[in-house]
Amino acid sequence: LNAALALQEEAADKQAQNLREEAAAQRDKAQGFYDERTALEAEITNLRAEVRGKTAERENLSHELAVLTERKNNLQKEYDTIISSLWEEYELTRREAEQIARIPENPNAARRALSSVRNKIKALGNVNVSAIEEYKEVSERFEFLSDQISDIEKSKEELQRLIRNLMGQMKDLFTERFEQINGHFTQIFRELFGGGKAYLSLTDPDDVLASGIGIFVQPPGKIVSNIELLSGGEKALVAICIYFAIMKVSPPPFCVLDEIEAALDEVNVGKFAAYLRRMNANTQFIVITHRRGTMEEADVLYGVTMQNEGLSTLLTLHPFSREASEAVED
Repeated sequence: LNAALALQEEAADKQAQNLREEAAAQRDKAQGFYDERTALEAEITNLRAEVRGKTAERENLSHELAVLTERKNNLQKEYDTIISSLWEEYELTRREAEQIARIPENPNAARRALSSVRNKIKALGNVNVSAIEEYKEVSERFEFLSDQISDIEKSKEELQRLIRNLMGQMKDLFTERFEQINGHFTQIFRELFGGGKAYLSLTDPDDVLASGIGIFVQPPGKIVSNIELLSGGEKALVAICIYFAIMKVSPPPFCVLDEIEAALDEVNVGKFAAYLRRMNANTQFIVITHRRGTMEEADVLYGVTMQNEGLSTLLTLHPFSREASEAVED
């Protein structure tokens, strides 16, 4: 047991010695890092001082450059003024002036001579005496026309804005009414044809106001790829369906129909007349017809007969009275 403890103690001593050596090494390493950090901080301080010096030098150079640039601009303006005056007063370019230039012996005398010449030129007067008045009139006319143009452009913009608003409203209203008419058309078609399919479509949905309208119909028991393949009576009944669909959306107070059911057979004439009677709640219909089914649904019949040659007689009949029924049968 003592030997084991001795061994453990010896091992602990070695471990402690190792730890002390490692701690000393770490202290030396930390001291090296600290010295390196101190050196870097000193270098940073020097660099910052150098940056400040360079910044101050750059500001001084920028200020000097600004002064020189301003001086250059002033000299350029002075040069441009001299060149402009040279042309306006003497109509000479720089090269021409250099060719004929002479240094005067007496500058004051030269200035007095120049002033004398200028006075003589002024004494000549205006070349066009009425130029000022003409300019005034033209200027006033120009201002008047400019104001007119400005007003017209404002009116044009206002009209264009109004047109855009109206076009938008028309598009919305047309789309809304078209959908309503399309729904009524489908319903009326099924009712008058006894089934089938029908709807309206726009050929150009992106531009509804300029778009064409396509008509798709499929009577019961038929497959129709083109409306032109329908019979004359079917085409007439399709047109009647569309007309009634439009009237459903916006019923007129009066409507005159001139033999629109002439191409229909007797069965479809009866359907047409029955549907026409259901629509007379909001619209008063005046129908010109020779078809019996339409006359049977009428409230009043008006006819023109010529019992005597050259003498027309107007007859009024009520189809639901006995006399009217007999007249229709005859």
